[in-house]
Amino acid sequence: MAIFGISDISPTLERDLSAGLLQVEELLASHIKGKFPLVEETSRHLVAAGGKRLRPLLTLLSAQYGDPTRYEVIKGAVAAELTHLATLYHDDVMDEATMRRGVDSANARWGNTIAILTGDYLFAKCSALLAELGPEAVRLQAETFERLVIGQIMETQGPSPSEDSLEHYLRVVSDKTGSLIATSARYGALFSGATSAVTETVAAFGEKIGVAFQLADDVIDIASDSKDSGKTPGTDLREGVPTLVTLRVLASTNPADRELQSLLRSPIESEEIVTQVLSELRNHPALEQSRTQLLTIAREARSALGPLPICDATSALLSLCDAVIARSY
Repeated sequence: MAIFGISDISPTLERDLSAGLLQVEELLASHIKGKFPLVEETSRHLVAAGGKRLRPLLTLLSAQYGDPTRYEVIKGAVAAELTHLATLYHDDVMDEATMRRGVDSANARWGNTIAILTGDYLFAKCSALLAELGPEAVRLQAETFERLVIGQIMETQGPSPSEDSLEHYLRVVSDKTGSLIATSARYGALFSGATSAVTETVAAFGEKIGVAFQLADDVIDIASDSKDSGKTPGTDLREGVPTLVTLRVLASTNPADRELQSLLRSPIESEEIVTQVLSELRNHPALEQSRTQLLTIAREARSALGPLPICDATSALLSLCDAVIARSY
């Protein structure tokens, strides 16, 4: 199964999802067009680079509990992806990233100012699309955007001296990643005309699977081989970005971890040291503890689906939990 690694999916649902994702790509490409060639070029930069399209996929899956043929569902899926793309432009500026999705980041190619304004442009295009969907869609977007911003501020500020760093990190992940994935699922149920009970259920699932998705990325950054994952291991180490694995090491009281802790407190510029730290982390209990926490949250996501009817869509959502876990092994 090519759609996000989901296995054991019915041929009919697979066909419908593939067709829906094609509509998403078509609307995404046409909606970012504007009057100014440079803005269109910079906006198209990350759209054309691809991506997992997890958020549109969740919108389409959640729409299966109502009328999935409503075009409002496609608009909701595109709105979710536009929001995600806009945050990537801003994130890359803040992180001073040079690469994104295998291509030069917008800030590396055009500078910080153009990258920030491109993100703003995508937010504007998203708002125009949501206005077509009604005031409820606009309200949901505003609430989600508030959480995205708060999550970013919390991450930038870091935990207070009296705050547990792991608890703080999980709140950041819920706001920065879980919130938009939850809204993506909510859009699908809402715009397909599903019941309010179903809408709340898929949103709760989306929040949990969003957190699990980020924790899987944390594990992948340490444990993966670039040939298998398509990602360069140690990216977060080079950028000095805290993750579940490194925060667990930093919280350790074992004297044997002191040298490793010292290295993890700032970005690591030396490739030789990155290789050394990766080797140590791959053999550290923190990695397995992080996998265990990922499994726990994925199980919570599965449990959240309990009220949904037994159907192809529910089976696919359950399989999505397995796919997220499989990414970390």
